[in-house]
Order: sequence, then structure tokens, then C-alpha cells
Amino acid sequence: MGFVKEFKEFAVKGNAFDLAVGVIIGGAFGKIVTSVIDDLIMPVVAAVAGKPDFSSIYFAMGKGAENIPAGSTLAKAKEIAPEAAIFAYGNFITVAINFLLLALVVFLLVRTINKMRKTEAETPAAPAAPTTTEQLLSEIRDELKKK
Repeated sequence: MGFVKEFKEFAVKGNAFDLAVGVIIGGAFGKIVTSVIDDLIMPVVAAVAGKPDFSSIYFAMGKGAENIPAGSTLAKAKEIAPEAAIFAYGNFITVAINFLLLALVVFLLVRTINKMRKTEAETPAAPAAPTTTEQLLSEIRDELKKK
């Protein structure tokens, strides 16, 4: 019976529950960040650099590579010459750019939150009201000073 009680405490309190909440929030946050990158940042990159999707950039080598016409997409090249060794480095470039943009967005978000926390911490709190004991001691001190 101790095992069930211990597992219940683990699942309901602390670690597992916090982790579940973190995963759910992380998933939702991931969708927001993906949308920011795909819908807001990548169009700007496309306008500046041309084509933001480099996944069709590849280098074919080996048997059958000569049968692939210049300018073929990666999918078409794999279809035309399935036996060829296709070094698809363009997809890596696309994933790396997406990672860098994602890291930048998360960094800026964390930086903003840290600045907000810092300004909240710097705001002086109002001094606590003295307790009745402190008030009584202050009155006694003041009376002693008068004498």
C-alpha cells in the first residue's frame, strides 16, 4: 500500500505535475514561435535573400547522377535516380536557419522577461507598518528621551 501512496504523491504533487504543465505550455509556445518564424520572419528573409527554402539544394553523385537534369527538385532527383547518392545539404541549411531564428526569438523573449523582472525587483516596496510591540517600544523610548 505504501507504493501506491508514494506514487500518488509523486503523480499529483511536484515533479510529474509540473513537468506535464511545462510540456503543455511548451507545446503551445512552440506553435507560437514556429508561427512567428514561418509567417513573420521567413517572408522578410525571402524578400531580402530571395528563396528562404534551401531544401531543394543538393549534390548528386554516383550511379545515375548523370540522368538528373539541371534544376530538378530534390524529390524529382530522387525519383529519376533512386540509386544515386544524393547529398541534400540544402535541407540542413534550412533547418539551421530556422534554428538560429528560433534561438534568436527565444533569446529576445527571455531577455525581455528578465528586464521586466529586474525593474519589478528594483521598485522599492513600501516599508512594513511597525508592530504593536515596536510602537510601544518607540513610545517608551520617546518618553525616556524627554526626561
